[in-house]
Amino acid sequence: MKNKVVIITGASSGIGLATAREFAACGNRVVLAARSEEKLNSIVTKLEEKGADCLAVPTDVSKEEDCRKLVEAAVKKYGRIDILINNAGLSMRALFADLDLGVMKKLMDVNFWGTVYCTKYALPYLLESRGSVTGISSVAGIHGLPARTGYSASKFALHGFLETLRIETLRQGLHVMVFCPGFTESNIRRTALVADGSVQGESPRKEEKMMKAEEVARRIARSIEKRKRFVVLTFEGKFTYWFKKWFPSWLDRIVYNHMAREPESPFK
Repeated sequence: MKNKVVIITGASSGIGLATAREFAACGNRVVLAARSEEKLNSIVTKLEEKGADCLAVPTDVSKEEDCRKLVEAAVKKYGRIDILINNAGLSMRALFADLDLGVMKKLMDVNFWGTVYCTKYALPYLLESRGSVTGISSVAGIHGLPARTGYSASKFALHGFLETLRIETLRQGLHVMVFCPGFTESNIRRTALVADGSVQGESPRKEEKMMKAEEVARRIARSIEKRKRFVVLTFEGKFTYWFKKWFPSWLDRIVYNHMAREPESPFK
């Protein structure tokens, strides 16, 4: 896992930033993508001070043209792509009955179409290098989470897309992984959208008690190195995955009760 060219979307905070640091520290060339050019440049400056070889590419993954330019910038500087980590993501918190449908569309544009766009343009180079494409998913992509309809829908779509891509490229050496971190300390709940599309602002969960982004980043790197196809972290995530197979109706009730205990939950 050295001297690889790694593209990471959503690299300005949380899991994406921790993953960029992890791969850079291991001697890889890292292309960081996110919407904020200022944040990206600051991060790259700090990484380069530690001897890392990095490139910042301001990117809104919901825009196909931005994703094409991201891939082109990576290839122009480094000549290849070995790993694509589709991490950029947006969450929500509202009942579907109250939801402005524009919120759901926005989540699909970022979480699903962002992955599709980046993967489409990176695919020829990944096939050439027999590289890896990873989608950072969630427990919400394993079982539906109430008040997260748009988020769960986008993650289920992500799973279907990447699983099919894996099968289509079965004889071409492409590694495809779906990675479900479970609840992780990050900014995603603070930037989550509520029913009218405004930003939630405060996390409804105790962030300090969740898995740290740095640990998730280490697991992502190891899983790519071992070319795993599906990874679920945390007890909650593994419990959900196992329980869904055997007791789906019970799991509905467990998930409902668990999410209803959140402060100011939109349902009870």
